[in-house]
Amino acid sequence: MMTAVADPTEVYRRHADELVRYATALVGPDDAPDVMIDAVMQAFRSPGWPQVTNQRAYLYRAVLNRAHSVKRSDARRHLREVRTASPVSTDQTALSLDAQRALGELSTQQRAVVYLTYWDDLTPAQIAGVLDVSEGSVRKQLARAREQLRRILQ
Repeated sequence: MMTAVADPTEVYRRHADELVRYATALVGPDDAPDVMIDAVMQAFRSPGWPQVTNQRAYLYRAVLNRAHSVKRSDARRHLREVRTASPVSTDQTALSLDAQRALGELSTQQRAVVYLTYWDDLTPAQIAGVLDVSEGSVRKQLARAREQLRRILQ
């Protein structure tokens, strides 16, 4: 028996808010709406979209992939800007180190796992399903993220 294909508008309405919150954890509040909408639109245009059985997980993965892409692009742009900017001395110790900055030091995958663990209160098994990775990978990324946050915040 074939299941009916959900209307993309309904799928969007059902998941948009949670996907923006997720994207915010991955790329910050300025880029989150764009990352989310780009990811969702690309998912809807994908030839395989009608066969997707777990649309929520697929969209979470699409947002994660788009966030990776945005972070890579931002890093390349930042490197170009640093190369062309005049040398300016900054005192890094004068900058305050808060939780937001510490989270920014994590990889996109680690931020995704931290967000889903602490903000969405998902278990490693649930996160593995959302991100389409193994439960062991989720546990490893969470352990690495916790260790890195400990180092940064001490």
